[in-house]
Amino acid sequence: MKTVRSLRGTLAATLALGLIAGAPAFAQEIKISHQWKANVDGRDRATRVFVDEVAKKDPSIKFRIYPAQSLGIKPLAQLDALQNGSLEMAVVPMSYAVGKAQEFSIIIMPGTVPTLDHAMKLRGTPFQAKLQELAEKNGMRIVTWWWTPGAFASKDREVTGPKSVDGLKMRAADPTFESMLKSAGASVVNMPSTEIYPSLQSGVINATLTSAETFVSMRLYEQTKYATVPSQRALWMLLQPLVMSKQHWDKLTPAQKKIFEEAAAKSDAYFLGLQREAVDKMEEAYKKAGAKVHEMSPAEFDQWVALAKTTAWPEFAAKSPMAKELLDLLLAVK
Repeated sequence: MKTVRSLRGTLAATLALGLIAGAPAFAQEIKISHQWKANVDGRDRATRVFVDEVAKKDPSIKFRIYPAQSLGIKPLAQLDALQNGSLEMAVVPMSYAVGKAQEFSIIIMPGTVPTLDHAMKLRGTPFQAKLQELAEKNGMRIVTWWWTPGAFASKDREVTGPKSVDGLKMRAADPTFESMLKSAGASVVNMPSTEIYPSLQSGVINATLTSAETFVSMRLYEQTKYATVPSQRALWMLLQPLVMSKQHWDKLTPAQKKIFEEAAAKSDAYFLGLQREAVDKMEEAYKKAGAKVHEMSPAEFDQWVALAKTTAWPEFAAKSPMAKELLDLLLAVK
């Protein structure tokens, strides 16, 4: 009798384990948080492309997108939530992660990624693999490869070469970028992009660097009268990907991970197209607002890169062996 009961117990346990193993890795809803306007900003729109692509291949995976901080998590706090697993996914400017690991500054190193085409060349390289290693070490998985070209804008005067920022109070989004600006005579204030508009309005800053997309979606042209657009080359290029908590990434089945990667590739292509248009839309918005628009000349760009090579680049490389390796791998891609 005990043998029969034991056998029945074993069979029941085996059946239960089989049901658990066969269940979807994500029976619950996946929350995606970000700080931008729904259906307006490209980061929100590309997120919806990703979600739609996953749903086509695995309808059991459910998502809910929380745009414009509607989940109640501030931009920097999203990183803590990803690390502790209380948030599944977020769109994160990776420069925000510098507080977690200083090596994340590599994804906004001035003058190293001058065009969107160059940014796409980095995908699948040892640089991307090393960056993913850094992200996973810090509890996150970089899912998409979304790069945004950035621009200067000022309330008081045109930004051209390094000498033009002397005396300006600026936001730049990263310590190494800030180091370069300080060496040119600017004072810097660190803040997420959600705080740029009120800071310009109140006079906390009188100039800023951010993505071309953000200048339009957050209407920064209302608070600045001079814009320097990256039509041919961008001094400021930032990775702002869809990121997943590693705890939750590890719960996905191999098949689901493959679906996520395929969906990411579709969203990458879509986002790239949006960013090619973003600079033109920024220029158009500034001209419509009656502002003066300047395109950085090759000589001005080269002056900034020369300054970066003596400030931001060596300062970053000296931070750690991984920082030096990341910079070397990035510069190796031509």
